[in-house]
Amino acid sequence: MFFMKKVIVIGAGFAGLSAATKLADEGCDVTIIEKNSMAGGRARVFNEKGFVFDMGPSWYWMPDIFERYFAEFGKKPSDYYNLVRLDPSYKVIFNKEEEISLPANMQKLEELFESIEVGSAARLRDFLEKSKYKYDVGIGEFVWKPSISITEFFDIRLASKAISLDLFASFGKHIRKFFKNERLLQLMEFPILFLGATPQNTPALYSLMNYAEIALGTWYPMGGMHEIIKGMVALAKEKGVKFKLSEPVTKIVVEGKLAKTVVTEKGTYEADVVIGGADYHHIENNLLTDKTRNYDEKHWDKQVMAPSSLLFYLGVNRKIDKLTHHNLFFDEDFNVHADEIYTNPKWPSKPLFYASAPSKTDNSVAPEGSENLFILIPIAPDLEDNEAIREKYYHIVMDRLEAYVGHDIRNHVVYKRSFAVDDFKNDYNSYKGNAYGLANTLMQTAFLKPSLKNKKVNNLYYTGQLTVPGPGVPPSLISGLVVAKQVMKENN
Repeated sequence: MFFMKKVIVIGAGFAGLSAATKLADEGCDVTIIEKNSMAGGRARVFNEKGFVFDMGPSWYWMPDIFERYFAEFGKKPSDYYNLVRLDPSYKVIFNKEEEISLPANMQKLEELFESIEVGSAARLRDFLEKSKYKYDVGIGEFVWKPSISITEFFDIRLASKAISLDLFASFGKHIRKFFKNERLLQLMEFPILFLGATPQNTPALYSLMNYAEIALGTWYPMGGMHEIIKGMVALAKEKGVKFKLSEPVTKIVVEGKLAKTVVTEKGTYEADVVIGGADYHHIENNLLTDKTRNYDEKHWDKQVMAPSSLLFYLGVNRKIDKLTHHNLFFDEDFNVHADEIYTNPKWPSKPLFYASAPSKTDNSVAPEGSENLFILIPIAPDLEDNEAIREKYYHIVMDRLEAYVGHDIRNHVVYKRSFAVDDFKNDYNSYKGNAYGLANTLMQTAFLKPSLKNKKVNNLYYTGQLTVPGPGVPPSLISGLVVAKQVMKENN
């Protein structure tokens, strides 16, 4: 334990909160500086006309990671919020006549698979057994490494495991060893969309995501995803973390090889350690000088980014038929949309989209008789973004949504707000307006990701979705703990 090191954490998202709380628990004097008016990063919340809108993450997967996080401090998630398991986990809509709801019960899921493709129930068990191994090793061991050097992975025990993790096989080829039916393939490839690359360019290692969503379940914290942030903030304050909100950082002052002060629009803060939990590229390009950056602009421009998103937050003054909590509209060609995100970036011609109706589970997020609707269209990062484009896609999506549910929605929308590329840039200083960080391609895995440590400034570290272990809420929690432990190791 090292006592009263002054630590400044830039950014109050999941990773920043995680790192700050761990270091405060170890006796550090920790201050989080956040540009926005509330903690949470992309997981902020807002209230309008009786509706409570989560602004970003809406899926609660890998409950064991949340349990492990709170257990670091002798706590449990249930100390801060009430989790419920969703059943069905989600629904996939292929067209007006064809849809599949994924049951939470494993036996029912096997029966569903078998009804679609004879013999697939046994193959699902085999697939999940292999995926569980990847989860246990990948999430249990690999992602907790700081990945500063390749030598961390030279442990013979881990090296032998790495072979069976299928790091060098593509997820697309891997999944086709088990299933042939196109609908089952779409179901199994769906979680990969959250990793920011096509199944063909994603390592088969990430079949661990299938284990996470099928075996560990899809959950929801009553009150919304921001309840997790509220719990984390309460815990951070309990440990002594101080918060400076609505205070954008303008500069990190480096003297020699040490970051000495963090300058904001409102003041200057001395630091023994600085952790950048804001956008990595923004910190490097806007808060540091050329001589103290890890990576130049050419390096960043070569990185494969995960998608951005066009989001709509809708308050609807009627109930919407047929929708469950999570609904995936795969009623257009996935390959065409993927090409327009990753290969030939443009606004999609016929977008797939996701619709979340948390009010199907939680009465507290919408007035009685109303529906809280969150719509997400994945798009390429750094596209032109204006109100006319957003409105065009609003009607494209609503035409299909209304055709599916069989009744009018638009005339019942009493609140509407959009959020897209320019908002990601403005609110989060997000590189190219990305929503999910770096794509999880093989060449952007582990020590091939941007380093969590500045190589020229000895006491400057990074955490969050642009460094290890990668995008998503559970990886961000892990990222904060990993960087905190590295700080303790190097500054004890």
